[in-house]
Amino acid sequence: MLVLNNTNAQLLTFLLTGIPGLRAAHAWISIPFCLLYVIALSGNSMILFVVLREQSLHETMYYFLSMLSATDLSLSLCTLSTTLGVFWFEAREINLNACIVQMFFLHAFTFMESGVLLAMAFDRFVAICDPLRYTTILTNAKIAQIGVSILVRNVAVMLPVVLLVKRLSFCRSLVLSHSYCYHVDLIQLSCADNRISSILGLFALFSTAGFDCPCILLSYVLIIRSVLNITSSEGRQKAFNTCISHISAVAIFYVPLISLSLVHRYGRSAPPFVHTIMANVFLLVPPVLNPIIYSVKTKQIQQAIVKVLMQKQCKSNHQLSQGRNKANYE
Repeated sequence: MLVLNNTNAQLLTFLLTGIPGLRAAHAWISIPFCLLYVIALSGNSMILFVVLREQSLHETMYYFLSMLSATDLSLSLCTLSTTLGVFWFEAREINLNACIVQMFFLHAFTFMESGVLLAMAFDRFVAICDPLRYTTILTNAKIAQIGVSILVRNVAVMLPVVLLVKRLSFCRSLVLSHSYCYHVDLIQLSCADNRISSILGLFALFSTAGFDCPCILLSYVLIIRSVLNITSSEGRQKAFNTCISHISAVAIFYVPLISLSLVHRYGRSAPPFVHTIMANVFLLVPPVLNPIIYSVKTKQIQQAIVKVLMQKQCKSNHQLSQGRNKANYE
């Protein structure tokens, strides 16, 4: 059996996979994928733009929302080239170094999104349970510290994972299950003992998303207890409404993430298309739905987006009017 060592990673090539059994239809399948990518990129870019542009949105809640949008935008970009490359050009080959780089950023941005969702849960907890101290607890400096700590945590847990994958040797069919490099998928192709890599990957998952998820649940237990102490039904409804968008974002992130991890580790007998569907749901649903949810449920974001679009329309009409006047004058 041929053993492929990683000493020359440029020569070690993996094959990415589109939709199993539907290779001939990849050109048509790429259309909804392109649409989803366009929605994800444009939606999150719009959220980032309006938060940075509008002075009224320079508040803690919207700073965290901009972090979420930046993470979703980066998560979409790090898989865009390989996914559309497979569907459009049958560009399935990827060397080990490029695969590891993509794997690092894919997991790092995934864990970063988990950390941002935890920070947003803390924001909602302070806003509802201790509103009088909200501005003193969540200052701009504290927000920056939270963002840096999330970034440092992700790098710290992912570096050992990457270094260990670099040391693996591969001797099986080097065909990956997805159109991007996923850690569990990659280490399953190793002919060496991959138990340490698997354990380290689980540790990275549980020390990030596995830690964040219970903390988010605990924060909402405390939030619900605090809201139920509010005497007026209108006050309770208003407090719950401020959490709906965040609860939706948490659900559409953690459900696909947990499902994909379980399918990869314990669902090896499942049909290949199950892995593909779960992988694409995990990859595209949160970046696509998050800006839509926050745009629909947050009035301030709605107003800011409408304001920006109206200003662009007015500017376009003004330029068109100037052009017509100049033409008439000539």
